[in-house]
Amino acid sequence: MPKMKTHSSAKKRFKVTGKGKVKRFQAMTSHMMRNKTKKQKRHLEGSTLVSKADEKRMLKLLCKK
Repeated sequence: MPKMKTHSSAKKRFKVTGKGKVKRFQAMTSHMMRNKTKKQKRHLEGSTLVSKADEKRMLKLLCKK
C-alpha cells in the first residue's frame, strides 16, 4: 500500500499540539475589519482548538492517526 499523503491545505491551516489536539486560527479576520467592533477583533486574535467533533477528521487529513 502506498504512503498516505498529507492534505496540502490542511497542513497550512492546522497544527497538532504536544498533547495531540488540533489547533486552528479564527475565521472572519481577512477583510471588512473596519465594520467590526474592537471587542470582536480582539476575540478573533490568536488561535483556538478544533472542536471535538471535527478533530478526528483533521488528524486523518494530517496523517497523524
